[in-house]
Amino acid sequence: MKKIEAVIRPTKFEDVKTALEEIGMVSMTVSEVKGRGQQKGVRQQWRGAEYVVDFFPKTRIEMVVPDEKVDEVVSAIVRAAQTGQIGDGKIFVVPVERVVRVRTGEEDDRAL
Repeated sequence: MKKIEAVIRPTKFEDVKTALEEIGMVSMTVSEVKGRGQQKGVRQQWRGAEYVVDFFPKTRIEMVVPDEKVDEVVSAIVRAAQTGQIGDGKIFVVPVERVVRVRTGEEDDRAL
């Protein structure tokens, strides 16, 4: 099993969610986060004062999937989230050793 963590533009979330649903992936955890990468920061003025905005709103999607679904899930996220501009996001894939469904005690693939 692998945990897929995708950090994307908030405006692309609905597209990504739809793309994942189309391949049968409906279980996910979603968080509103802030971050930065190559975007660094931008200078803005507000009421005559200049300030730097260096963290941007992002949406983080986390899901655990069977090994054989990883490439399909990653491809779906990339297709749906990509704009071609800096700030499109990142996808991280990490191993998961164990999953337990709290309600039933089922483990691993049965718990997904």
